[in-house]
Amino acid sequence: MAEITASMVKELRDKTDAPMMECKKALAEANGDMAKAEEILRIKLGNKATKAASRIAAEGVVAVYLSVDKRLGAIVEVNCETDFVAKNEDFLAFAGKLAELVAVRSPADVEALCALPMEGGTVEEVRKTLVGRIGENISVRRFARLEARGQLASYVHAGAKIGVLVDVVGGDEVLGKDLAMHIAAAKPMALTRDQVPADLIRKEREIAAAKAAETGKPAPIVEKMVEGAVQKFLKEVTLLGQPFVKDDKQTVEALLKSKGATVTGFALFVVGEGIEKKQTDFAAEVMAQAAQAR
Repeated sequence: MAEITASMVKELRDKTDAPMMECKKALAEANGDMAKAEEILRIKLGNKATKAASRIAAEGVVAVYLSVDKRLGAIVEVNCETDFVAKNEDFLAFAGKLAELVAVRSPADVEALCALPMEGGTVEEVRKTLVGRIGENISVRRFARLEARGQLASYVHAGAKIGVLVDVVGGDEVLGKDLAMHIAAAKPMALTRDQVPADLIRKEREIAAAKAAETGKPAPIVEKMVEGAVQKFLKEVTLLGQPFVKDDKQTVEALLKSKGATVTGFALFVVGEGIEKKQTDFAAEVMAQAAQAR
């Protein structure tokens, strides 16, 4: 039996927002496996245990580039160690230049992007110079490049912590902006249901089945409950299935139909998504430094 520490319980509570004792019980049942404990809580507590495990934990910015004709665009995430540096003018300028480079040069991956020429050297050399000047680690994490079938709309929110590019065929500029803002707010995983990974749907089905089984209802009813839960999940994570943020009485799909428009694709970046940031105990750090100085 694995030892369940207070820090483990706190970590699970931070991820799920579930009661402390429930977190402890789930960890005990999962023999200390954090992912399994989170799944157990979801089965027992439902949506209370779905608080963003993908909390924003790294600093940096999302930069977006859009061509004048709005047919070509790029979005890039550049990370740093502190929010203070994320507001630095040189850091922001670097991120903006990277977004334009991605759009114009279409590199295959981050490594290829870092090898591209910039300011008399390469992107990587400029990055290293910036690290030396600012005194923090800076990394180019990811990018996406879109060539529009229709016209691109963009949106950058929350101090450049969230960025969106969306390709809209038909409609008008207002619709494009509204859709980009919706994506930033609702954070869809995919455009349509068939783009949601099969293993993710399978896991949701398993969780729904476990929850439904605990009700003790007959098998046919359980089956309907499971299917209903899966369909609800698919609506929540797909752009077309989501209620439109400015009018939740209609879905995005219905909105597009009313405007004679379609969305062919989108890119959404949230700074630090999926990155775990090291937590620093400043008091302990100061005490340790004081002890070394004696």
